[in-house]
Amino acid sequence: QMQLAESGGGLVQVGGSLRLSCATFGGIFDIHAMGWYRQAPGKQRELVAAIQMGGSTNYADSVNGRFTISRDNVKNTVYLQMNSLKAEDTAVYYCNAVPNYNYWGQGTQVTVSS
Repeated sequence: QMQLAESGGGLVQVGGSLRLSCATFGGIFDIHAMGWYRQAPGKQRELVAAIQMGGSTNYADSVNGRFTISRDNVKNTVYLQMNSLKAEDTAVYYCNAVPNYNYWGQGTQVTVSS
């Protein structure tokens, strides 16, 4: 059974950093590119970072140069290092395959205060 467990969110000031983790279960990690998505209040969920099986990465323009996605193929875990955080990065962050399955984990809340 597929499971996605995001963690690492919290409250941080503008300019701060956070590292998100996503533990995966059920085989999704072994056969898919993985991504981090976010959903801000009143907005649609969007893909902000993706990493292919071979390690190549892609980023949304809004986070390029500030966020870094990585994957640990032994732990079946995906990470998102977020630096130079802005107020507009405030959202619930989720991981999923790329393209995504309809199943979503609980997400982790990131709040950036000014």
